[in-house]
Amino acid sequence: MKNNTVRNAFKMKLKPGFEVEYKKRHDQIWPELQALLSDSGIQDYSIFLDEETLILFAVQKISADFDFDSLPSHPIVKKWWAYMADIMETNPDNSPESTSLIEVFHLD
Repeated sequence: MKNNTVRNAFKMKLKPGFEVEYKKRHDQIWPELQALLSDSGIQDYSIFLDEETLILFAVQKISADFDFDSLPSHPIVKKWWAYMADIMETNPDNSPESTSLIEVFHLD
């Protein structure tokens, strides 16, 4: 990993029965959302699903100066959240309920 990036990990939760739909929507991610994430400093972004618990585990590399406050207010992000709200556990503003995870081990 480059010195100008840091790893960020968090978890979210999928609603039961939406495993295939979640994957489908991400396979067809909007180009404008993909560009926004990249332009904001997010790279090497993966989401994994634990099929037993429906927990989604996300890990990404972000620029060291990534602004965590800018994306949630962006109209494209708000539109994506609204699009995903029917299949995920969400907050009242449609943002996914998420919990930051602490890195306890890493091997390059």
